[in-house]
Amino acid sequence: MTDKPVVLVANRGEIAMRIIAAARRIGASPVLAVSTADADSPAARAADRSIVIGAAPAGQSYLRPEQVAQAAVQAGASVVHPGYGFLSEQPKLCELLEEEGIAFAGPRPETLRAVGDKGSARQVAIEADVPVAAGIEIEDVDNVRHLGDEIGYPLLIKAIHGGGGRGIRLVHNGDELAALAPQAAAEAVAAFGNGALYIERYYGKARHVEVQVFGDGFGRAWIFGDRDCSVQRRHQKLIEECPAPNLSDKRRQILHDASRRLVKALNYRGAGTVEFLVDTESEDVLFLEVNARIQVEHPVTEEAFGVDLVAAQLRLALGLDPELPEVGPVPAATAIELRINAEDPNADFMPNAGVITALSWPRGPGIRIDTQIEEGYKFPAFYDSLMAKLIVRANTREAAVAAVLSAARNTHIEGLKTTLPMHEFVLTHPDFASGPVPTSWFGPVWEERKEFS
Repeated sequence: MTDKPVVLVANRGEIAMRIIAAARRIGASPVLAVSTADADSPAARAADRSIVIGAAPAGQSYLRPEQVAQAAVQAGASVVHPGYGFLSEQPKLCELLEEEGIAFAGPRPETLRAVGDKGSARQVAIEADVPVAAGIEIEDVDNVRHLGDEIGYPLLIKAIHGGGGRGIRLVHNGDELAALAPQAAAEAVAAFGNGALYIERYYGKARHVEVQVFGDGFGRAWIFGDRDCSVQRRHQKLIEECPAPNLSDKRRQILHDASRRLVKALNYRGAGTVEFLVDTESEDVLFLEVNARIQVEHPVTEEAFGVDLVAAQLRLALGLDPELPEVGPVPAATAIELRINAEDPNADFMPNAGVITALSWPRGPGIRIDTQIEEGYKFPAFYDSLMAKLIVRANTREAAVAAVLSAARNTHIEGLKTTLPMHEFVLTHPDFASGPVPTSWFGPVWEERKEFS
Protein backbone atom coordinates (compact mmCIF):
# COMPACT_ATOMS: atom_id res chain seq x y z
CA MET A 1 0.00 0.00 0.00
CA THR A 2 1.09 3.59 -0.59
CA ASP A 3 0.12 6.84 1.04
CA LYS A 4 0.63 8.70 -2.22
CA PRO A 5 -2.51 10.32 -3.66
CA VAL A 6 -3.71 8.50 -6.76
CA VAL A 7 -4.42 10.42 -9.96
CA LEU A 8 -6.65 8.69 -12.50
CA VAL A 9 -5.73 9.91 -15.98
CA ALA A 10 -8.90 9.79 -18.10
CA ASN A 11 -7.34 10.32 -21.52
CA ARG A 12 -4.83 8.89 -23.93
CA GLY A 13 -1.89 9.75 -26.18
CA GLU A 14 0.42 12.67 -25.57
CA ILE A 15 -1.79 14.40 -23.01
CA ALA A 16 -1.95 11.19 -20.95
CA MET A 17 1.85 11.11 -20.89
CA ARG A 18 1.88 14.78 -19.91
CA ILE A 19 -0.50 14.23 -16.96
CA ILE A 20 1.43 11.14 -15.83
CA ALA A 21 4.61 13.25 -15.68
CA ALA A 22 2.84 15.99 -13.72
CA ALA A 23 1.42 13.46 -11.27
CA ARG A 24 4.89 12.11 -10.59
CA ARG A 25 6.19 15.67 -10.20
CA ILE A 26 3.83 16.32 -7.29
CA GLY A 27 4.49 12.92 -5.70
CA ALA A 28 1.25 11.24 -6.80
CA SER A 29 0.68 7.79 -8.29
CA PRO A 30 -0.68 7.90 -11.86
CA VAL A 31 -3.23 5.29 -12.94
CA LEU A 32 -4.42 5.32 -16.56
CA ALA A 33 -7.93 4.60 -17.79
CA VAL A 34 -7.55 2.90 -21.18
CA SER A 35 -9.57 1.42 -23.99
CA THR A 36 -8.70 -2.06 -25.22
CA ALA A 37 -6.81 -0.44 -28.12
CA ASP A 38 -4.55 1.42 -25.68
CA ALA A 39 -4.05 -1.33 -23.11
CA ASP A 40 -0.39 -1.79 -24.12
CA SER A 41 0.30 1.77 -25.21
CA PRO A 42 3.43 3.66 -24.12
CA ALA A 43 1.22 5.73 -21.80
CA ALA A 44 -0.16 2.58 -20.18
CA ARG A 45 3.36 1.35 -19.58
CA ALA A 46 4.40 4.72 -18.17
CA ALA A 47 1.61 4.74 -15.56
CA ASP A 48 1.84 2.78 -12.31
CA ARG A 49 -1.04 0.69 -13.62
CA SER A 50 -3.94 0.87 -16.04
CA ILE A 51 -7.64 0.03 -15.93
CA VAL A 52 -9.52 -0.98 -19.06
CA ILE A 53 -12.75 1.03 -19.34
CA GLY A 54 -14.15 -0.28 -22.63
CA ALA A 55 -13.68 -1.15 -26.27
CA ALA A 56 -11.56 0.77 -28.77
CA PRO A 57 -14.22 3.19 -30.09
CA ALA A 58 -14.24 6.30 -27.89
CA GLY A 59 -18.01 6.08 -27.54
CA GLN A 60 -17.55 2.78 -25.74
CA SER A 61 -14.70 3.90 -23.48
CA TYR A 62 -13.27 7.41 -23.19
CA LEU A 63 -16.65 9.08 -23.69
CA ARG A 64 -18.45 7.03 -21.01
CA PRO A 65 -18.54 9.02 -17.75
CA GLU A 66 -19.96 6.12 -15.74
CA GLN A 67 -17.08 3.88 -16.73
CA VAL A 68 -14.46 6.53 -15.98
CA ALA A 69 -16.02 7.20 -12.57
CA GLN A 70 -16.09 3.47 -11.83
CA ALA A 71 -12.41 3.22 -12.76
CA ALA A 72 -11.64 6.12 -10.42
CA VAL A 73 -13.33 4.29 -7.55
CA GLN A 74 -11.52 1.05 -8.45
CA ALA A 75 -8.19 2.89 -8.54
CA GLY A 76 -8.78 4.53 -5.17
CA ALA A 77 -8.23 7.86 -6.90
CA SER A 78 -8.11 11.14 -5.04
CA VAL A 79 -8.47 13.11 -8.26
CA VAL A 80 -9.32 12.53 -11.93
CA HIS A 81 -7.62 14.55 -14.64
CA PRO A 82 -9.59 14.47 -17.92
CA GLY A 83 -6.99 16.14 -20.17
CA TYR A 84 -8.60 17.81 -23.19
CA GLY A 85 -11.36 16.54 -25.46
CA PHE A 86 -13.39 13.46 -24.49
CA LEU A 87 -15.05 14.19 -21.10
CA SER A 88 -12.93 17.19 -20.12
CA GLU A 89 -15.84 19.66 -20.34
CA GLN A 90 -18.72 17.34 -19.47
CA PRO A 91 -20.48 18.14 -16.15
CA LYS A 92 -21.75 14.56 -15.83
CA LEU A 93 -18.33 13.11 -15.04
CA CYS A 94 -17.66 15.87 -12.54
CA GLU A 95 -20.96 15.17 -10.76
CA LEU A 96 -20.39 11.41 -10.65
CA LEU A 97 -16.99 11.98 -9.08
CA GLU A 98 -18.44 14.40 -6.51
CA GLU A 99 -20.86 11.67 -5.43
CA GLU A 100 -17.88 9.42 -4.72
CA GLY A 101 -15.86 12.11 -2.96
CA ILE A 102 -13.30 12.23 -5.77
CA ALA A 103 -11.90 15.56 -6.98
CA PHE A 104 -12.04 16.67 -10.62
CA ALA A 105 -9.04 18.52 -12.03
CA GLY A 106 -11.16 21.16 -13.69
CA PRO A 107 -13.97 23.64 -13.14
CA ARG A 108 -17.15 22.97 -11.17
CA PRO A 109 -20.16 21.46 -13.00
CA GLU A 110 -22.04 24.76 -12.99
CA THR A 111 -19.08 26.48 -14.62
CA LEU A 112 -18.84 23.78 -17.27
CA ARG A 113 -22.51 24.30 -18.07
CA ALA A 114 -22.22 28.07 -18.11
CA VAL A 115 -19.38 28.14 -20.62
CA GLY A 116 -20.03 24.86 -22.48
CA ASP A 117 -23.13 26.34 -24.07
CA LYS A 118 -21.87 29.11 -26.36
CA GLY A 119 -25.10 31.04 -25.91
CA SER A 120 -24.72 30.97 -22.13
CA ALA A 121 -21.01 31.76 -22.35
CA ARG A 122 -21.79 34.75 -24.53
CA GLN A 123 -24.27 36.04 -21.94
CA VAL A 124 -21.73 35.56 -19.13
CA ALA A 125 -19.22 37.53 -21.20
CA ILE A 126 -21.67 40.36 -21.80
CA GLU A 127 -22.45 40.56 -18.08
CA ALA A 128 -18.72 40.67 -17.31
CA ASP A 129 -18.28 43.57 -19.75
CA VAL A 130 -16.31 41.46 -22.20
CA PRO A 131 -16.60 42.62 -25.85
CA VAL A 132 -18.55 40.20 -28.08
CA ALA A 133 -19.33 40.02 -31.79
CA ALA A 134 -22.84 40.72 -33.04
CA GLY A 135 -24.72 37.40 -32.97
CA ILE A 136 -28.01 35.63 -32.35
CA GLU A 137 -29.22 32.08 -31.65
CA ILE A 138 -31.05 30.16 -34.39
CA GLU A 139 -34.41 28.85 -33.23
CA ASP A 140 -35.55 27.31 -36.54
CA VAL A 141 -32.96 26.18 -39.09
CA ASP A 142 -35.60 26.30 -41.80
CA ASN A 143 -36.39 29.95 -41.15
CA VAL A 144 -33.12 31.87 -40.89
CA ARG A 145 -32.92 34.44 -43.67
CA HIS A 146 -34.22 37.30 -41.51
CA LEU A 147 -31.51 36.61 -38.90
CA GLY A 148 -28.76 37.13 -41.44
CA ASP A 149 -30.30 40.42 -42.49
CA GLU A 150 -30.26 41.55 -38.83
CA ILE A 151 -26.54 40.85 -38.34
CA GLY A 152 -25.18 41.49 -41.82
CA TYR A 153 -22.94 39.37 -44.05
CA PRO A 154 -20.56 37.63 -44.10
CA LEU A 155 -21.32 35.59 -40.99
CA LEU A 156 -20.50 32.27 -39.34
CA ILE A 157 -22.92 29.54 -38.35
CA LYS A 158 -21.64 27.84 -35.18
CA ALA A 159 -22.69 24.87 -33.08
CA ILE A 160 -23.59 26.06 -29.59
CA HIS A 161 -22.30 22.89 -27.92
CA GLY A 162 -19.44 22.26 -30.30
CA GLY A 163 -15.73 22.71 -30.84
CA GLY A 164 -12.90 21.53 -33.04
CA GLY A 165 -14.32 23.22 -36.14
CA ARG A 166 -17.41 21.02 -36.38
CA GLY A 167 -20.79 22.57 -37.09
CA ILE A 168 -19.20 25.75 -38.49
CA ARG A 169 -20.16 27.26 -41.85
CA LEU A 170 -19.17 30.55 -43.47
CA VAL A 171 -22.04 32.19 -45.38
CA HIS A 172 -22.11 35.27 -47.57
CA ASN A 173 -25.80 35.70 -48.31
CA GLY A 174 -29.32 34.56 -47.44
CA ASP A 175 -29.33 31.68 -49.92
CA GLU A 176 -26.18 30.19 -48.40
CA LEU A 177 -27.54 30.68 -44.88
CA ALA A 178 -30.76 28.88 -45.72
CA ALA A 179 -28.90 26.00 -47.39
CA LEU A 180 -26.08 25.56 -44.87
CA ALA A 181 -27.89 25.99 -41.54
CA PRO A 182 -29.58 22.54 -41.75
CA GLN A 183 -26.24 20.97 -42.73
CA ALA A 184 -24.47 22.56 -39.77
CA ALA A 185 -27.23 21.38 -37.43
CA ALA A 186 -26.97 17.80 -38.71
CA GLU A 187 -23.20 17.84 -38.29
CA ALA A 188 -23.56 19.21 -34.74
CA VAL A 189 -26.05 16.46 -33.84
CA ALA A 190 -23.64 13.81 -35.14
CA ALA A 191 -20.62 15.27 -33.35
CA PHE A 192 -22.09 16.58 -30.09
CA GLY A 193 -25.58 15.09 -29.80
CA ASN A 194 -27.12 18.57 -29.99
CA GLY A 195 -27.94 20.57 -33.13
CA ALA A 196 -28.40 23.99 -31.52
CA LEU A 197 -26.78 26.78 -33.56
CA TYR A 198 -26.12 30.48 -33.46
CA ILE A 199 -24.76 32.96 -35.99
CA GLU A 200 -22.30 35.78 -35.52
CA ARG A 201 -20.58 38.41 -37.64
CA TYR A 202 -17.54 37.08 -39.51
CA TYR A 203 -14.26 38.97 -39.50
CA GLY A 204 -12.28 37.77 -42.51
CA LYS A 205 -9.01 39.43 -41.51
CA ALA A 206 -9.02 38.54 -37.83
CA ARG A 207 -6.42 36.74 -35.76
CA HIS A 208 -7.20 34.04 -33.21
CA VAL A 209 -5.66 35.16 -29.93
CA GLU A 210 -6.32 33.44 -26.62
CA VAL A 211 -5.46 34.14 -23.00
CA GLN A 212 -4.28 31.46 -20.57
CA VAL A 213 -6.07 31.80 -17.25
CA PHE A 214 -6.01 29.96 -13.95
CA GLY A 215 -8.44 30.44 -11.09
CA ASP A 216 -8.51 29.23 -7.49
CA GLY A 217 -12.30 28.74 -7.55
CA PHE A 218 -12.94 31.67 -5.21
CA GLY A 219 -12.33 34.64 -7.47
CA ARG A 220 -8.55 34.79 -7.59
CA ALA A 221 -7.19 34.89 -11.13
CA TRP A 222 -3.77 34.32 -12.65
CA ILE A 223 -3.12 35.46 -16.22
CA PHE A 224 -0.30 33.73 -18.09
CA GLY A 225 -0.12 35.86 -21.19
CA ASP A 226 -1.55 35.20 -24.59
CA ARG A 227 -1.10 32.88 -27.56
CA ASP A 228 -1.60 33.36 -31.27
CA CYS A 229 -3.29 30.35 -32.91
CA SER A 230 -4.13 31.89 -36.28
CA VAL A 231 -2.44 29.30 -38.51
CA GLN A 232 -5.49 27.11 -39.00
CA ARG A 233 -6.98 24.76 -41.54
CA ARG A 234 -10.76 24.44 -41.49
CA HIS A 235 -10.85 25.91 -37.97
CA GLN A 236 -8.25 23.39 -36.73
CA LYS A 237 -5.10 24.90 -35.20
CA LEU A 238 -1.77 23.89 -36.75
CA ILE A 239 0.82 26.15 -35.11
CA GLU A 240 0.64 28.15 -31.87
CA GLU A 241 2.98 30.67 -30.31
CA CYS A 242 3.38 32.60 -27.05
CA PRO A 243 3.33 35.54 -26.74
CA ALA A 244 1.00 36.62 -29.54
CA PRO A 245 3.23 38.78 -31.77
CA ASN A 246 2.58 42.40 -32.72
CA LEU A 247 -0.13 43.09 -30.17
CA SER A 248 -0.33 46.69 -29.05
CA ASP A 249 -0.19 47.34 -25.33
CA LYS A 250 -3.79 48.56 -25.54
CA ARG A 251 -5.06 45.37 -27.15
CA ARG A 252 -3.10 43.14 -24.81
CA GLN A 253 -4.50 44.92 -21.78
CA ILE A 254 -8.06 44.63 -23.14
CA LEU A 255 -7.58 40.88 -23.65
CA HIS A 256 -6.04 40.24 -20.24
CA ASP A 257 -8.45 42.49 -18.31
CA ALA A 258 -11.48 40.92 -20.00
CA SER A 259 -10.20 37.42 -19.23
CA ARG A 260 -9.59 38.33 -15.59
CA ARG A 261 -13.14 39.65 -15.28
CA LEU A 262 -14.52 36.38 -16.65
CA VAL A 263 -12.47 34.27 -14.22
CA LYS A 264 -13.74 36.34 -11.31
CA ALA A 265 -17.35 36.36 -12.54
CA LEU A 266 -17.34 32.57 -12.86
CA ASN A 267 -15.34 31.86 -9.69
CA TYR A 268 -13.38 29.78 -12.17
CA ARG A 269 -11.38 26.83 -10.83
CA GLY A 270 -8.25 25.50 -12.51
CA ALA A 271 -6.75 26.09 -15.94
CA GLY A 272 -8.73 27.51 -18.82
CA THR A 273 -8.47 29.56 -21.97
CA VAL A 274 -10.45 32.59 -23.06
CA GLU A 275 -10.48 32.82 -26.85
CA PHE A 276 -10.84 36.02 -28.85
CA LEU A 277 -10.83 37.35 -32.37
CA VAL A 278 -8.51 40.30 -32.86
CA ASP A 279 -9.45 42.16 -36.04
CA THR A 280 -6.49 43.31 -38.13
CA GLU A 281 -8.48 46.09 -39.82
CA SER A 282 -9.69 47.82 -36.66
CA GLU A 283 -9.04 47.87 -32.94
CA ASP A 284 -11.87 45.36 -32.34
CA VAL A 285 -11.27 42.60 -29.78
CA LEU A 286 -14.16 40.11 -29.67
CA PHE A 287 -14.88 37.22 -27.31
CA LEU A 288 -15.25 33.78 -28.89
CA GLU A 289 -15.55 31.23 -26.09
CA VAL A 290 -14.08 29.79 -22.91
CA ASN A 291 -12.33 26.42 -23.10
CA ALA A 292 -12.80 25.10 -19.58
CA ARG A 293 -9.85 22.70 -19.58
CA ILE A 294 -6.17 22.46 -20.36
CA GLN A 295 -5.53 23.29 -24.03
CA VAL A 296 -3.54 21.26 -26.54
CA GLU A 297 -1.25 24.29 -26.89
CA HIS A 298 -0.58 24.82 -23.17
CA PRO A 299 3.13 23.89 -23.56
CA VAL A 300 3.99 27.18 -25.30
CA THR A 301 2.72 29.07 -22.27
CA GLU A 302 4.56 26.74 -19.89
CA GLU A 303 7.80 27.15 -21.81
CA ALA A 304 7.53 30.91 -22.24
CA PHE A 305 6.66 31.58 -18.58
CA GLY A 306 8.46 28.68 -16.89
CA VAL A 307 5.41 27.17 -15.18
CA ASP A 308 3.77 23.74 -14.94
CA LEU A 309 0.04 24.28 -15.49
CA VAL A 310 -0.87 20.58 -15.30
CA ALA A 311 0.88 20.10 -11.96
CA ALA A 312 -0.90 23.24 -10.73
CA GLN A 313 -4.24 21.73 -11.77
CA LEU A 314 -3.51 18.59 -9.77
CA ARG A 315 -2.32 20.49 -6.72
CA LEU A 316 -5.42 22.67 -6.68
CA ALA A 317 -7.72 19.65 -7.09
CA LEU A 318 -6.00 18.01 -4.12
CA GLY A 319 -6.64 21.08 -1.98
CA LEU A 320 -3.04 22.29 -2.16
CA ASP A 321 -1.46 25.57 -3.17
CA PRO A 322 -1.13 25.50 -6.99
CA GLU A 323 2.31 27.13 -6.54
CA LEU A 324 1.87 29.55 -9.43
CA PRO A 325 3.76 32.85 -9.61
CA GLU A 326 2.37 36.25 -10.44
CA VAL A 327 3.84 37.18 -13.83
CA GLY A 328 3.92 40.16 -16.14
CA PRO A 329 1.85 40.39 -19.33
CA VAL A 330 4.71 39.44 -21.68
CA PRO A 331 7.20 36.61 -21.03
CA ALA A 332 10.92 37.01 -21.57
CA ALA A 333 11.00 34.11 -24.06
CA THR A 334 9.03 33.15 -27.17
CA ALA A 335 7.76 29.59 -27.64
CA ILE A 336 6.29 28.01 -30.78
CA GLU A 337 4.45 24.69 -31.02
CA LEU A 338 3.94 22.49 -34.08
CA ARG A 339 1.13 19.94 -34.00
CA ILE A 340 2.51 16.89 -35.81
CA ASN A 341 -0.44 14.88 -37.11
CA ALA A 342 -0.63 11.51 -38.86
CA GLU A 343 -2.04 13.13 -41.99
CA ASP A 344 -0.88 13.47 -45.58
CA PRO A 345 -0.80 17.21 -46.37
CA ASN A 346 -0.47 16.47 -50.08
CA ALA A 347 -3.65 14.36 -50.09
CA ASP A 348 -6.04 16.87 -48.52
CA PHE A 349 -4.68 16.01 -45.06
CA MET A 350 -6.04 12.47 -45.17
CA PRO A 351 -5.45 10.74 -41.82
CA ASN A 352 -3.46 7.52 -41.85
CA ALA A 353 -2.76 4.80 -39.33
CA GLY A 354 -0.12 2.10 -39.10
CA VAL A 355 3.26 1.18 -37.61
CA ILE A 356 5.97 3.75 -37.00
CA THR A 357 9.00 2.04 -38.45
CA ALA A 358 11.67 4.61 -37.51
CA LEU A 359 11.68 7.65 -35.27
CA SER A 360 14.17 10.27 -34.13
CA TRP A 361 13.67 13.61 -32.39
CA PRO A 362 15.83 16.72 -32.34
CA ARG A 363 17.69 17.52 -29.14
CA GLY A 364 19.15 20.63 -27.59
CA PRO A 365 18.38 23.57 -25.30
CA GLY A 366 14.84 24.86 -25.53
CA ILE A 367 13.40 21.81 -27.35
CA ARG A 368 10.44 19.92 -25.87
CA ILE A 369 8.62 16.91 -27.30
CA ASP A 370 5.18 15.94 -25.96
CA THR A 371 4.23 12.52 -27.34
CA GLN A 372 3.63 8.87 -26.62
CA ILE A 373 4.74 7.51 -29.98
CA GLU A 374 7.86 5.36 -30.27
CA GLU A 375 9.51 3.17 -32.87
CA GLY A 376 7.33 0.12 -33.49
CA TYR A 377 4.20 1.82 -32.14
CA LYS A 378 1.04 1.03 -34.09
CA PHE A 379 -0.70 4.35 -34.48
CA PRO A 380 -4.44 3.61 -34.17
CA ALA A 381 -7.23 4.66 -36.50
CA PHE A 382 -9.85 5.12 -33.78
CA TYR A 383 -8.84 8.52 -32.43
CA ASP A 384 -7.54 11.97 -33.25
CA SER A 385 -4.60 12.11 -35.64
CA LEU A 386 -2.32 14.10 -33.30
CA MET A 387 0.99 12.22 -32.95
CA ALA A 388 3.18 14.69 -31.13
CA LYS A 389 3.81 18.31 -30.29
CA LEU A 390 7.19 19.85 -31.02
CA ILE A 391 7.79 22.94 -28.90
CA VAL A 392 10.81 25.23 -29.14
CA ARG A 393 11.74 28.18 -26.93
CA ALA A 394 14.09 31.04 -27.82
CA ASN A 395 14.82 34.62 -26.74
CA THR A 396 13.04 36.31 -29.65
CA ARG A 397 10.33 35.39 -32.14
CA GLU A 398 12.82 35.47 -35.01
CA ALA A 399 15.10 33.07 -33.17
CA ALA A 400 12.17 30.84 -32.22
CA VAL A 401 10.98 30.58 -35.82
CA ALA A 402 14.50 29.63 -36.97
CA ALA A 403 14.92 27.16 -34.12
CA VAL A 404 11.60 25.39 -34.59
CA LEU A 405 12.25 25.15 -38.35
CA SER A 406 15.60 23.48 -37.64
CA ALA A 407 13.95 21.16 -35.12
CA ALA A 408 11.23 20.20 -37.62
CA ARG A 409 13.83 19.42 -40.27
CA ASN A 410 15.62 17.20 -37.76
CA THR A 411 12.49 15.27 -36.82
CA HIS A 412 12.21 11.94 -38.66
CA ILE A 413 9.08 9.79 -38.53
CA GLU A 414 8.84 6.85 -40.93
CA GLY A 415 5.99 4.47 -41.66
CA LEU A 416 3.26 7.12 -41.79
CA LYS A 417 2.65 10.35 -43.62
CA THR A 418 2.87 13.38 -41.31
CA THR A 419 2.21 17.11 -41.43
CA LEU A 420 5.91 18.00 -41.10
CA PRO A 421 6.16 19.15 -44.78
CA MET A 422 3.28 21.54 -44.14
CA HIS A 423 5.05 22.95 -41.10
CA GLU A 424 8.22 23.58 -43.09
CA PHE A 425 6.14 25.36 -45.75
CA VAL A 426 4.56 27.69 -43.17
CA LEU A 427 7.77 28.38 -41.24
CA THR A 428 9.64 29.37 -44.41
CA HIS A 429 6.82 31.51 -45.80
CA PRO A 430 7.63 35.24 -45.65
CA ASP A 431 4.12 36.09 -44.43
CA PHE A 432 4.55 33.98 -41.32
CA ALA A 433 8.15 35.01 -40.75
CA SER A 434 7.33 38.72 -40.89
CA GLY A 435 4.58 38.60 -38.30
CA PRO A 436 1.13 37.28 -37.47
CA VAL A 437 -1.28 36.10 -40.16
CA PRO A 438 -5.10 36.04 -40.03
CA THR A 439 -7.05 32.80 -39.60
CA SER A 440 -8.03 32.96 -43.27
CA TRP A 441 -4.40 32.91 -44.43
CA PHE A 442 -3.38 29.25 -44.55
CA GLY A 443 -5.98 27.70 -46.86
CA PRO A 444 -5.39 29.91 -49.93
CA VAL A 445 -1.58 29.93 -49.70
CA TRP A 446 -1.49 26.17 -49.24
CA GLU A 447 -3.71 25.62 -52.27
CA GLU A 448 -1.52 27.97 -54.30
CA ARG A 449 1.53 26.03 -53.21
CA LYS A 450 -0.08 22.75 -54.34
CA GLU A 451 -0.94 24.17 -57.74
CA PHE A 452 2.48 25.55 -58.54
CA SER A 453 4.88 23.24 -56.69
